[in-house]
Amino acid sequence: MSKLVIVESPAKAKTIQKYLGDDFVVLPSVGHVRDLPKSNKDAVDIEAGFVPRYVNSPKKEEVIADIKKAAKKADEIYLAPDPDREGEAIAWHVKEAAEIKKAKRVVFHEITKDAVLEAMKHPRAIDENLLRAQEARRVLDRLVGYDLSGLIWKKVRYGLSAGRVQSPALRILMEREREIRAFIPETYFVLEALFKSAAGKFEATGTEEPKEAKEADRILKEAKEGSWSVESVTETKQNRQPKPPFTTSTIQQVASTRLGFSPSRTMRAAQKLYEAGRITYMRTDSTTLSKEAIGQISTAIEKEYGKENLEVKAFKTTSKNAQEAHEAIRPTDALRATAGRTDDEKRLYQLIRTRTLASQMIPAELMRTKIVAVCDKDIPTFAATGSRVLNPGWLACDTEARGEDKELPKVADGDKLDLEDITSTEKQTEPPKRYTEAGLIKELEKRGIGRPSTYASTIRTIVDREYVEKVGRTLFPTATGDVVSSFLEEHFTDYVDDDFTAEMEDKLDDIAAGKAKYEKTLKDFYGPFQKAVDSKEDIPKLTTLGDAPEEFKCPKCGSNMHFKLGRGGIFMSCDKFPDCDGMRTQEGEEIAEDKPIGTHPESGEEIFVLSGRYGPYVQLGEKTDKNKKPRRASVPKDKEPKEVTIEDAVKYLSLPRELGEHPDTGEMISASIGRFGPYIVHESDFRSLKTDDVYTIELKRALEILAEPKKKRGAKKKDK
Repeated sequence: MSKLVIVESPAKAKTIQKYLGDDFVVLPSVGHVRDLPKSNKDAVDIEAGFVPRYVNSPKKEEVIADIKKAAKKADEIYLAPDPDREGEAIAWHVKEAAEIKKAKRVVFHEITKDAVLEAMKHPRAIDENLLRAQEARRVLDRLVGYDLSGLIWKKVRYGLSAGRVQSPALRILMEREREIRAFIPETYFVLEALFKSAAGKFEATGTEEPKEAKEADRILKEAKEGSWSVESVTETKQNRQPKPPFTTSTIQQVASTRLGFSPSRTMRAAQKLYEAGRITYMRTDSTTLSKEAIGQISTAIEKEYGKENLEVKAFKTTSKNAQEAHEAIRPTDALRATAGRTDDEKRLYQLIRTRTLASQMIPAELMRTKIVAVCDKDIPTFAATGSRVLNPGWLACDTEARGEDKELPKVADGDKLDLEDITSTEKQTEPPKRYTEAGLIKELEKRGIGRPSTYASTIRTIVDREYVEKVGRTLFPTATGDVVSSFLEEHFTDYVDDDFTAEMEDKLDDIAAGKAKYEKTLKDFYGPFQKAVDSKEDIPKLTTLGDAPEEFKCPKCGSNMHFKLGRGGIFMSCDKFPDCDGMRTQEGEEIAEDKPIGTHPESGEEIFVLSGRYGPYVQLGEKTDKNKKPRRASVPKDKEPKEVTIEDAVKYLSLPRELGEHPDTGEMISASIGRFGPYIVHESDFRSLKTDDVYTIELKRALEILAEPKKKRGAKKKDK
């Protein structure tokens, strides 16, 4: 009897094939096999009850044919994509596309032999509620995206877009940006002193921060003339509890702060570890650990840290929209110290294992000490705080969370102190910080916007669409992002509102739980939404964004300038435009007419030298297709744009160069130039080229560079 099992990825298929043996054939669907067509007109039949019209995904015909052929020979067919709504949908689409009449659904949350074999014993039917919930999300996102994007094309600029989750995320970033713009700094003075006691020296900080330099100087003068003593000493024992095991959201946050990984990079490495059977399913809101897992974890803790450090705990899942996966992200074998093929996978596995083991260990015992120094003059007291670990507990495992001990000398109330030094430093209050990727994920989860499994793609989308610029880990809204967000906030307040977006997530969860109906949920939303969009058809097209500073005059007619939104972003145009074609960039440089410098010797396309947000670049051909950007390449910083020749441009446009596949992973290694200079990249591992020429470097040399230990940018942040 032949049996067919269909999973999502080739790597997963190989692993499961080994577990099931020769009686089974395991084939991958390679993700989704069907989707909505690109044209919104044909995608959803709204009148018929929001019926999606699916089409086979491009390049999946061969995959579908292989599955269909194998299904005809099989006596039993099992659909085994991932254990979530997306996986449920993939299982159904495979069944429909391959015309499979009878199939069983199996799910497992870890790809280990025991888990797979156990799952095969308990097949079920496809869960219609989960399927409809995923379908509702897909249809809803398509309708919102197309309708809002279409209006933005008409009223703001062609080619822009909006989305149900990405727009609230962008709004959160813009709210913070406006706070920063409106912030007015205030001056204050920090007072710091060095005291000497019989037991030793310690530094202390003034408990008040004067606003005026005159007052700060008075305090310094009085402090030097007065006599000092210890007013009070407070010692407090504290227990610092370990954090729960990772969920999808928390692993993205901690991998960002500790490893410097983007959310996409984290999820990519986690996916590989899951498919290799090293960790449990990585899309989950649960902090629960199974009894079997706790047994393994306990053994590992006793072996590595001693039985006295073991304390089994059950963490309560706080997410109101908990995923269908019922365990936290953990190693499938807690005794395995390392796992993963690439550096990213190894580092992420270590992070997951450390967090998992630490979660089942005793609290860390700390001693917090505070010394308050007082002067016999009319000035503020000064305080020193210290902390030391009495018993590390879980910090023995998660050493990066420990921090540094700061011991203070043993003093008692009333002890005399000598003031050795005192200083006053002028400072200014700072605006709130912009969100990092980790910070935005935390905020999205806090507000109930979207799902943790979609956060990586949401951030990637707003960056790819140039609404946000990512500098290091910090997210900076661009001028275009500002315009789009402001437009949506003004005209579609409800639809980018936190409460509305979170309530929509709850309604989708109700469909998954069988508490709400697909058609009614979509109808209740889309009717009012479509009316809101239609009501904005007559609003004027957004062109002028505001007046430019008076010092910027038209370079041709001398009239006043205004900020406008154009194809290349924000620019300034004069009062007499278009009769006068004088324009300047936002920074004030005159915009010259775009003329080609020549044609490409191979393709015959015209080559332009243009100026963009990140500096001058060369472009091959003009943009004619809204979905396809012309090929572009940066002009080196040491090259003047006006000096770029056709030969130079052809050379620049040769990037990125594919150097060849990595012998260990089979993934391509490429060379190119980015905002921070020339580099090579392999599986998101970027290495700067210091001495090698990006245009001539070969595979052998690239492998040598990739084999070198990666230099870290700055000190690692602690997981607080």
